[in-house]
Amino acid sequence: MKKVLLAFSGGLDTTYCALYLKEQGMQVHALTVQTGGFSADELAHIEVHARALGVASFAVADVTDQYYDSCLRYLIYGNVLKNGTYPLSVSAERIIQAITVAEYAKQIGADAIAHGSTGAGNDQVRFDMVFQSMMPEAKIITPIRDQQLSREAEIAFLKQRGVAMNFEKAAYSINKGLWGTSVGGRETLGSRQNLPEDAWPTPVSKTEPETLSLTFEKGELSAVNGAAFEHPALAIHHLQELAQPFGIGRDIHVGDTIIGIKGRVGFEAAAPLLIIKAHHLLEKHTLTKWQLYWKDQLATWYGNWLHEGHLLDPTMRNIEKFLTDSQQTVSGTVFITLHPYRFTLDGIESAHDLMSSRFGSYGEMNKGWTGDDVKGFAKIFGNQTAIYHAVNSKKGL
Repeated sequence: MKKVLLAFSGGLDTTYCALYLKEQGMQVHALTVQTGGFSADELAHIEVHARALGVASFAVADVTDQYYDSCLRYLIYGNVLKNGTYPLSVSAERIIQAITVAEYAKQIGADAIAHGSTGAGNDQVRFDMVFQSMMPEAKIITPIRDQQLSREAEIAFLKQRGVAMNFEKAAYSINKGLWGTSVGGRETLGSRQNLPEDAWPTPVSKTEPETLSLTFEKGELSAVNGAAFEHPALAIHHLQELAQPFGIGRDIHVGDTIIGIKGRVGFEAAAPLLIIKAHHLLEKHTLTKWQLYWKDQLATWYGNWLHEGHLLDPTMRNIEKFLTDSQQTVSGTVFITLHPYRFTLDGIESAHDLMSSRFGSYGEMNKGWTGDDVKGFAKIFGNQTAIYHAVNSKKGL
């Protein structure tokens, strides 16, 4: 009997996988990876469901803190928003889940690893690549993809075996994690429609403006409204609870999938959007223009490569070192006002603020140079352009 580790969420696809693999004569071990999206009650329900399916063992790996430490912190350092919109809520999470599954598979001596991905999305590539890199000796089993199963076929299979589940097809597919919640439905399958109000997991219940302060220490969120947290993941959870009832961070991401087609998905991510925008504003005050420039170049590449499943690429470690080093002066507090569906960045306070009045006030007066200094600088700085026009104006150009 071969031992297979199943990445188990408790949904329709992984429920099918658990029973199917068991019927194939395999010893099925189930692992649920907690990355900040499941409540304690939800995890308890998933365990009861898994054991009812007859798995040989069930375990939960809570890697929420590690998820932040090994991935999310760099998305914040880099102000990563794919296509200027999406904070990589799901793609970042999937890689950490895949790594955790591979590590656990080694721990229990599994002969194979199974996951419930279909053949139409990004996750199949992310999971497969991580498993191939970390545990190449293990066989990868993907029943839903390999059998090209429809939802209806899975439901029929499970009903025949007396599985107790809510088989009513949900109007929307929702994936909740520490770094935001994705929402997919009939509207996101096309290009024209937005999601209706009742599709969003968090209803808008706050209508009056609220002020907010986020404090960063070397680029990491350390306090919300002056209250410190033991770990940034806890601060993110707290901020999400404060801000998501405003409807902040709702949007639809349109982008290129790993498999070459365009994809569209809704998401709500109040905490990620607030943190990234506040962090970026603080950086504008505390970093030089060339630090900001090169950070943008590397962070864009980092975010795209992470989205496509390549967190294990050693190049990512090189970029992470650069991003970490760039945060040495990114400390201070950002002041924000929250409104329904939007927010304003009001300003910052930082001991490293390069807008120091000791050197001058923009548009008012300078203290560090003279008018003659600027005349000479402007002449030399624009010299080549002046020469170009002086030479070519005689040639009728």
